[in-house]
Amino acid sequence: MSDLVLKGRAVKLGDNISTDDIISGRFAHLRSNLPELAKHVLEDTAPEFASRVRALSAAGAGIAIFVAGKNLGLGSSREHAPVVIKMSGIGAILAKSAARIFFRNAINQGLPVLLCDTDKIGDGDKLEINVTGGKISNLMSGVTLSCSKMPPIMSAILKEGGLIPYIQKHKDFVITG
Repeated sequence: MSDLVLKGRAVKLGDNISTDDIISGRFAHLRSNLPELAKHVLEDTAPEFASRVRALSAAGAGIAIFVAGKNLGLGSSREHAPVVIKMSGIGAILAKSAARIFFRNAINQGLPVLLCDTDKIGDGDKLEINVTGGKISNLMSGVTLSCSKMPPIMSAILKEGGLIPYIQKHKDFVITG
């Protein structure tokens, strides 16, 4: 299986970002309108987040990469959280640690989450992520970080764009070439 490599710019936040921070309860009425809900990602915690992600996408800077500290996705485990993060324009997540259910929900949505020491990544840094190989290159500082390697089945799910497209194509959990 060939390596999955992503390039883009970091949008960095801090520690303890819960799913309730990602999707504020005051937007619960938008759960059936995910594109609208995605416009309000992290609005109470980091009001500039969505506009920064949109600006990176518009600038043709590759994908926007959400860089967090420890305990990303803790809390009520709102299953919509990784969906709206992806819909907001984020193409990958790097964090020191993430709640297990958030991690798997993200993978199932086709959104890679890699665990690494994010201290050496600055806001706006250009990054190259080898998801399969577990390496992150900071193209601005020259630093290379090791991160959690994605198991082959999760890499295959990510390459298909998520769990549903993977199952639709393969009809089973079979890893091919």
